[in-house]
Amino acid sequence: MTNSLESAIAQSQHRSALSRIMGLQVFWVFLAAVLACAALTLLTDTFATERNLFNVTRNFAFVAIMAIGMTTVIASGGIDLSVGSSVVLAAVVIGVFMEAGHPFWLSALAALGAALLVGLTNGLLIAVVGMPPFVVTLGMMSFARSLALVLSNNKMIYEFGPDHAILLGLGGGRLFGIPNPVIVLVLIAAVMAFVYRWTRWGQHVFAIGGNESAALMTGIPVRAIKVSVYMFSAFTAGVAGILMVGWLGSVTTNLGTSMELAVIAAAVIGGANLSGGEGSVAGAVIGALLIEVIRNSLILLGISTFWQGAFIGFFIILVVAFDRLKALR
Repeated sequence: MTNSLESAIAQSQHRSALSRIMGLQVFWVFLAAVLACAALTLLTDTFATERNLFNVTRNFAFVAIMAIGMTTVIASGGIDLSVGSSVVLAAVVIGVFMEAGHPFWLSALAALGAALLVGLTNGLLIAVVGMPPFVVTLGMMSFARSLALVLSNNKMIYEFGPDHAILLGLGGGRLFGIPNPVIVLVLIAAVMAFVYRWTRWGQHVFAIGGNESAALMTGIPVRAIKVSVYMFSAFTAGVAGILMVGWLGSVTTNLGTSMELAVIAAAVIGGANLSGGEGSVAGAVIGALLIEVIRNSLILLGISTFWQGAFIGFFIILVVAFDRLKALR
């Protein structure tokens, strides 16, 4: 009798755990990515090749790094439309500094500093002045890209001084067969997964997004947290910008154009709730992976890449509609 009862309890717990997993949006997004990869493997001769898989993993890493920052912003109840401009600004700054003969480490710090300044400005205007995130980051999107144009004089930068090889190796190289941008992504993801779960800062971010008034009443430093959130989003964009320069081997002022759409899409598809209070590192990474698989599939199947925006837009609407239906139920 005791054994039967224990068995029944164990089965009930197993079903409950399985039900919770299947109820997660990130599970279905991951399943969609796996099925898409399987279908492409069967339909094409090139998807599962080492070269293509290397390109897919490297390319999705750029969006995934930024999607982690965007997920943090969305979880706090905000939005950041300036990440693409932060990418090009960081890229131009590191390009200009290295072209002038400065070492890589100093140039990288300057690039990250420029991106962090964008995030700080966004955060102060939103958290302290009280301006809407959409308006502030939309304005910053134009301002930061214009600043990049001024700094570069709208010219391509492709000579990076004495540390030229270091920059190109960082963005385009690999370690044990793994693209360097993926290694950077894993490090950032691991740190932020820990931060979300185990630190007071991470808990405060989600508390603010869930109910900002209640967060204020409990003594959470809402303004400081909001500023730090936008600075972190800009930081991830700066990291992605540096890596992209190393991958491309040059800097152009159209770098990062329209990346805001892909980054927001990755965060939302991965489970970040646009109303705030929800999101995960795993969701951001898997959402970015699905978007890159879709982009790669369009190329391999000979479908015009002009359809890429349509597919991404469709997935955003589908996910938001699904989340709305879940909330109503």
